[in-house]
Amino acid sequence: MTQPLSQHRHISFTAHYTGYIWYQMGISHPVFATGRGKFLAALVHPLETWAEKHVGGSMRTTLKQRHQMIDEHLCQLITQHPQLQVLEIACGLSPRSWNFRQKFPKINYRELDLPDMAKIKTQALKILDQDAPEVLTADIFSAELANIFQVFDSERPLVVISEGLINYFDKDMLHTLLKGIVEYGQRFPEIHYLSDIYPEPVKNRLASFIWTCSRLLKFMSRSAFTFHFKSPQELQQFCQQTGFIEVEVKQPQRYFAQPQQSNPTIEQDEHLGDLVWMIHATKKNSVE
Repeated sequence: MTQPLSQHRHISFTAHYTGYIWYQMGISHPVFATGRGKFLAALVHPLETWAEKHVGGSMRTTLKQRHQMIDEHLCQLITQHPQLQVLEIACGLSPRSWNFRQKFPKINYRELDLPDMAKIKTQALKILDQDAPEVLTADIFSAELANIFQVFDSERPLVVISEGLINYFDKDMLHTLLKGIVEYGQRFPEIHYLSDIYPEPVKNRLASFIWTCSRLLKFMSRSAFTFHFKSPQELQQFCQQTGFIEVEVKQPQRYFAQPQQSNPTIEQDEHLGDLVWMIHATKKNSVE
């Protein structure tokens, strides 16, 4: 029986763009840089340059910020939990799994995406390492996601990662996804969720321009791309309503301006104007 096409299958064009930008930044490998990505990067280069000058940031600057914040938090989690397992959903052409397998050869790091992208990514990984596991496939809004969690050892903590994903979903869909991660994560001693998110650009003088660009992205990706939250507290409360207990929201201005030895539990109550934030949501479980 042919699997029905997911309504979110069109999002993958952004994976080609981000994959190429990461390669340009020197944090990825040529196998993750596609011709389509190179074309898209060249196409939007003038707009990105203009945005960096007049808006204070662009898609490529937020790509660097969000990727670095997620990577550093994942390293911290592995230091705290050497047996940590990783599931990266909607992995696209991200180099993260390849980079972390080089740093931590014994890590159980699995990736997941829709079938077409999973095939492309698996082929790229196999070029670098014949022993690299295949990228898993599932519709994350179906019961298939529960089966993905069965791949992991229930006696070890698990972190779920998404990057460049959740703004493509409306709030109901996002609630469903996070609630599913909490529910399927109950069999693990700890479940963590690391993700970036683009807040409403309420602190930016060109907010209307950014909103216009977001509508263009919504049209191009045929998705529900939008901004959901105006403050870190609003985002924290939303995540807690899905079952997470501890929720940290990291904003680049403060994150990159202070030593990382500072207290990580300090809440950031005010929207500082950054174009992207990072979420670290946690729930510890009593596993019998």
